[in-house]
Amino acid sequence: MQILVDVPSNLPDALQRTPQEFAQEARMAMAVKLYEMKRLSSGMAATLAGVSRVAFLGDLHRYGVAVIDLSEEELAADVTNA
Repeated sequence: MQILVDVPSNLPDALQRTPQEFAQEARMAMAVKLYEMKRLSSGMAATLAGVSRVAFLGDLHRYGVAVIDLSEEELAADVTNA
């Protein structure tokens, strides 16, 4: 599937990116946000971004998103069940 988004033609230049770099950054930003919202798993988000799962997880800090986002209770339950 393909999603087309209209952007000003000077936007990549304004961000000091090539059109290809801008497109990749936009895909990554969308994938990160959907992961943060718990709409996508890390694997599916990585596929959307076009990178490996390890690379996706490694880049999350650049977007201010935690790799593991568990409440204290969820973390305690995971430790108990391990």
